[in-house]
Amino acid sequence: MASATPAHGADGVAAAPAPVSDVELERRAYRRRQQYKSVAVSMVSTVVLALVIVVGLQLSPGWPHVRETFFSGEYFAKAFPEVLDGLWLNIRVLAVAVVGVAVFGTLIAMVRTSRSPIMFPLRALAALYTTVMRGIPMIVILYLIGFGIPGLQIVKGRIDPAILGTIAVIMGYSAYVAEVLRAGFDDVHPSQRASARSLGLTAGQTTRMIVIPQALRKVAPALMNDFISMQKDVGLISVLGAVDAVRAAQIEVASSYNFTPYVVASLLFILMSVPFILLNDWYSARLRKRELSGGTV
Repeated sequence: MASATPAHGADGVAAAPAPVSDVELERRAYRRRQQYKSVAVSMVSTVVLALVIVVGLQLSPGWPHVRETFFSGEYFAKAFPEVLDGLWLNIRVLAVAVVGVAVFGTLIAMVRTSRSPIMFPLRALAALYTTVMRGIPMIVILYLIGFGIPGLQIVKGRIDPAILGTIAVIMGYSAYVAEVLRAGFDDVHPSQRASARSLGLTAGQTTRMIVIPQALRKVAPALMNDFISMQKDVGLISVLGAVDAVRAAQIEVASSYNFTPYVVASLLFILMSVPFILLNDWYSARLRKRELSGGTV
């Protein structure tokens, strides 16, 4: 037995409903059964894995000591306010760093994709910068910036470690973001630029209105991954003495010799990252679905 879906003609008048074959109905029913089966298997496998982990921990001889050292409710409640207060510094640093990385990384990417002969020195400098910065660990960049800039004595007095940490994060992640954006710019077909120029747009207008929007759509998942990584690495500013969430946890651990404050900091960073991880997964799935639907017949 075939069902029907409504359709409309070009003049807006309802046309004859398009029939759905029995084969298509069977396919839809099969897909629904497979979906239900997949959900059931996923739930069972998750429960089994959770049981294996719980039983394995309970049977471990050192589990009581580990539970008291890392998962103490008393020390969790004691450390939570201090670590949460330090997390606000991480959030402020992250907010400034995101803007700085977006601006600086875009400028580097535009310089690297430029074809003008007069830009050759800047292109070489940008290529050297991205190569060097991507090869140095973030913690080393923090040390170089955190102790190198004060050593120049450009500014009299003590510089806030949070400011130095923000500069280091911007310099480090701008190299990664610049390379991601450069790949997106190069992936835009040359015909797009040619068409824009033939319509009378200048080179700057073409880049701003045609190239950048298309490139951002292509590399958005990669950029979100860099942003999620940057969320974690802002915790490294503690090595410069900034009292952020990680440093606050270290202070609590030093006074109690209990490692639960580190778990508190970890949970707070996870909670801060989860919305962006889910957003990244949703957007990646949306792009994949749109690409697949383009080839549907």
